[in-house]
Amino acid sequence: ASSFALKYPLKITQNFRAVCDVHPIVEGHTLLIPKAHISCIGAYPNNLLKEFIDLYNQFYQFIKTEYREVSSFEHGIIGQTVFHSHVHLLPFVCDPLTIIPEGRKYLTEIKSIKVLKMIFQKEKKYLFFSIDKDMWIVDPSLGIPRFFRDRFAQALSVPEKGNWKTMDKNQQLMSQAKTDIENLQNRWKQYHS
Repeated sequence: ASSFALKYPLKITQNFRAVCDVHPIVEGHTLLIPKAHISCIGAYPNNLLKEFIDLYNQFYQFIKTEYREVSSFEHGIIGQTVFHSHVHLLPFVCDPLTIIPEGRKYLTEIKSIKVLKMIFQKEKKYLFFSIDKDMWIVDPSLGIPRFFRDRFAQALSVPEKGNWKTMDKNQQLMSQAKTDIENLQNRWKQYHS
């Protein structure tokens, strides 16, 4: 992962970094990134998958406690603009059809993140998202770059925050991002004190 993405660390474990998204769609937007160069959750070896799930659950609980709602997503190599696993967690809850308006036929519910490993071994790709405790994979035919970022930004009524490259050039959006990041860092510190 680029040093740019690791600019605002929240927690560092043996194999992962939890960081503030440098271009948050909303305050609380966190990334979980493995230190090793691995493409997606589905490619994690078992020992890393266990550590990742522990970290995911910890940040899920933090965001749920602090912001009352939580969703997550990972492109599973489809439409990645950064070719290194990075799982997004952010405060948000909606009907899954808000994110996938194409319809339920494009959604397959899964019971655990562990299932992504099996899906990746078989299909070599997936699109994963969760809303609260419910998890889905999405028909990969829908996948394009920034697929989930754009859709979550749209659902949160901030479509201008979907494309992090154009957001980076917008001084007003980056000023708001700085505030969101500082607020997230402070909430994380207080949560642990």
